[in-house]
Amino acid sequence: MKKILVLLALGFSMTGIAQENEAISFKKNELKGNALFLVLGAVEATYERIITNDSGLGISLFFVSNEDDFDTNFILSPYYRAYFGKKQAAGFFVEGFSSISTGVENKIYYSDSNGNVDNIDKDRYTDLALGFGIGSKWIHKRGFVFEINAGIGRNLFSDNSPEVIGRGGITLGYRF
Repeated sequence: MKKILVLLALGFSMTGIAQENEAISFKKNELKGNALFLVLGAVEATYERIITNDSGLGISLFFVSNEDDFDTNFILSPYYRAYFGKKQAAGFFVEGFSSISTGVENKIYYSDSNGNVDNIDKDRYTDLALGFGIGSKWIHKRGFVFEINAGIGRNLFSDNSPEVIGRGGITLGYRF
């Protein structure tokens, strides 16, 4: 009888169902470039790390080589995104961002009624802004990324910086 009980216990233990923790693996890194700014003469590169299926952290770097084209010549902007799409970290998103920016405020004084410039003063600024944005991201099955986004923020400290800043673009990249 003992042998039968031992064999039954051994048989049940071998046929027992064990729960396995299956790790979900997906591509978590993205490198992107803003095609809209590239056409306008500036460069914006972005790195995003996907945290979960519906959130990500990123940092964006914007700069221009010719200060005459843009008032702002450098922006470093970290952000957090919450995604609402069906695919992993894709679809409609809402983001909160901050940005540290430097640039030049041009003060122009006119001397006559013809519009001839008498004096141009340039005041440099560095400022911190907080803002929010919305957008949408599409992911190709091979990892290519297409994104459209827009946002608005407010500079907090400098009197020489623009009071309101914009953020946005048409972005192309790759997820790996």
